Amino acid sequence: MKNNFKVSIPLAIIITMAAVIYQRATGPTYPEKIYIGLDKDAQVRVKLPRSHGGETGAPVEIPKIKDLSGVELTYKRYPTNDEWTTVNLEDKGNRYLMTLPNQPPAGKLTYFLKLKFGDKVQEFHSKEDPIYIRYKGDVPTFILAPHVFFMFFSMLLSAVAFVEAIFKTESAIKIGRATLGCLMFGGMFLGPIVQKYAFGVYWAGFPYDWDLTDNKLLVGVLAWLSAVLLTIGKKRRWPIIAAAMILIAIYCIPHSMQGSEFNYDTGKVETDLD
Repeated sequence: MKNNFKVSIPLAIIITMAAVIYQRATGPTYPEKIYIGLDKDAQVRVKLPRSHGGETGAPVEIPKIKDLSGVELTYKRYPTNDEWTTVNLEDKGNRYLMTLPNQPPAGKLTYFLKLKFGDKVQEFHSKEDPIYIRYKGDVPTFILAPHVFFMFFSMLLSAVAFVEAIFKTESAIKIGRATLGCLMFGGMFLGPIVQKYAFGVYWAGFPYDWDLTDNKLLVGVLAWLSAVLLTIGKKRRWPIIAAAMILIAIYCIPHSMQGSEFNYDTGKVETDLD
């Protein structure tokens, strides 16, 4: 059989969409959702930033809901021994607003909030369990968009190749080669450029450091490179299946875990291993 695209493509789309949703819902840099208000039946959902790009500070906005009389935010640089700074968010009429200070690429702040409702308060996080926000440089859309596209397209092709290999079709090996090509272009070529714009370094993985995102990419590329080499002139299916399963496992690891972190003492970007 040449291919079984009627089965493999729909299954691959489902697998890839699940990966996209999972990547957006997990990881340490996606906004944290909180629900404000003392009345549980009338609470409002608010997103608190955990990542911010560009040369401006990160805005923290809290809508002015019933009985809310003020918002207090406490923050400091991380990881440092700085004293905590507490400020009141500015009353902007329909919302309370504060801009957290801008930081170098990969620089982090920790913060927590206290909402005041008369003599009652609603607290979100604390000194012992703060929110972490990481800063990054602006990445041009013409670099970031194709990087994201090819990374997820490689996942789609990998899933197609996996199903085709299960059915022992002739197309599995060719699709596997296309998967490697997408990983090489989107990850190994565009990835370091994105990393340089965002965090000031081209590569923070092995052998220079232990950035998990870079190392995940490296493992995925090596897995698919091995699969392609092992299927040259051979009709082997197991290397395709193994490489695809490795890539699926990689995409199940939350994005940006153990990522780049600015060391305020040395002034260098390192890997957060916490």
